[in-house]
Amino acid sequence: MIRLRSLLFAVWFYLISTPWAVLLTLALPLPRKVMMEAVRLWARVMLFGLRVLAGVKVEVRGLERLPEGASLVAAKPQCALDFIGPFAIMPDACFVLKKELLSIPFFGWNAQKARMIPIDRGGGAATLKAMVRAARERLAEPRQLVIFPEGTRKAPGDAPDYKPGVAALYRELGLPCTPMATNSGVHWPARGFLRRPGVVVFEVLEPIPPGLPRAEFMRELEARIETASTALVDAGL
Repeated sequence: MIRLRSLLFAVWFYLISTPWAVLLTLALPLPRKVMMEAVRLWARVMLFGLRVLAGVKVEVRGLERLPEGASLVAAKPQCALDFIGPFAIMPDACFVLKKELLSIPFFGWNAQKARMIPIDRGGGAATLKAMVRAARERLAEPRQLVIFPEGTRKAPGDAPDYKPGVAALYRELGLPCTPMATNSGVHWPARGFLRRPGVVVFEVLEPIPPGLPRAEFMRELEARIETASTALVDAGL
């Protein structure tokens, strides 16, 4: 039954997402906010299909902790759902993503129109400076800047590997950093098409105030995200 329901959702996902991405190109000449509203609607349609077809419900906890307007959010990455959820729950999400994604037809064009922040993972200090500069521009709009501190998806139970990019944004932007934990990888594995029924939780945690030394900030960020994510996984939702 899980295989059948997962297959039905996979068909739903691609039957909806592919033409949606093509149609979104028609919105390229329109204001960016039109594009973002269309993306938010797509995210909600995906979550609806995930619940009805695959039996995976998405629950958001602690949304009241998410600052209104310009904000920095550091999220745990476990699967592709972590890119969908924030669009559905945040007013104007802006992701930091690898620049290679911009070369994907339709997706890349739409991501550029949505003014996401592409980065070159091998760019070193130049990449960090460009990321901070772009982040300041996006936050002035104002938007919710979402970064995955580990840079890539990690399966539940994998050892964490937090990168310095989030610390650079935290220091230079002078904003609180709001951590977000999840158990998404339990129900939507990073590889394969199986979607295991249950409850995916995105938990917005208490913001970390600005001004902490880099090492202290990184320890606090990792401790909060990993502790909460492990608790969600162990809860067996």
